[in-house]
Amino acid sequence: MSWLTDALKSSLGRKLIMAITGLFLILFLMGHVLGNLLLFKPDGGQAFNEYARFMTTTPVIQVLSYVTYLSIIIHAIYSILITRKNKEARPIGYAVNKGGENSTWSSRNMGILGTIVLIFLVIHLKSFWYEMRFGILPTVIYPGVGEFKDLYSIVAAAFTQWWYVLLYLVAMFGLGYHLAHGFESAFQTLGLNHKKYTPLIKKIGFGFAIIVPLLFASMPVVMFIQSLA
Repeated sequence: MSWLTDALKSSLGRKLIMAITGLFLILFLMGHVLGNLLLFKPDGGQAFNEYARFMTTTPVIQVLSYVTYLSIIIHAIYSILITRKNKEARPIGYAVNKGGENSTWSSRNMGILGTIVLIFLVIHLKSFWYEMRFGILPTVIYPGVGEFKDLYSIVAAAFTQWWYVLLYLVAMFGLGYHLAHGFESAFQTLGLNHKKYTPLIKKIGFGFAIIVPLLFASMPVVMFIQSLA
């Protein structure tokens, strides 16, 4: 198994792990944003609370959840390792910095953008996921359906706080730029380059990097505005 260990420690191996975990997390974001859009359903939070219980009690979803958490940790660790290796390979900066001519702003600042998203994730998971799983939440009874933990009320309360909404927006800004480079980069690392399909992948990645963060950002903004009415 030494060959596998050596491969994973290599520069290419690390990039492959980053690509695989990154694409998995992209799939997670797609599912997560669709589920969270239930916050907009005008039913007092019933659909969202039913969704929250489904996501925290269904065995298959639970397994996927732990795979997601592991992917986040691995993605973050390997991002740090790659950044450190890149700095070690170029300990002295160029006399004239012309990085912008050959790369995008997002590609040059993936470490910073990833750190912003990671800090937000820690706060976000503590505020909602941890409370749903281990906290003492208020409950609500829906006639004919049953009693549910009222996560919706916790989310709604959080989105009445301007600082949390602002943090959310900054994180989504960072996520958008992170995805703008990461989506295309993941396919390149996996060798999925083709003169016919690569332009399409770039367009899909760019669209994803705009639409998904905007959908996430719309939730706290709309709920904050509603709280002011």
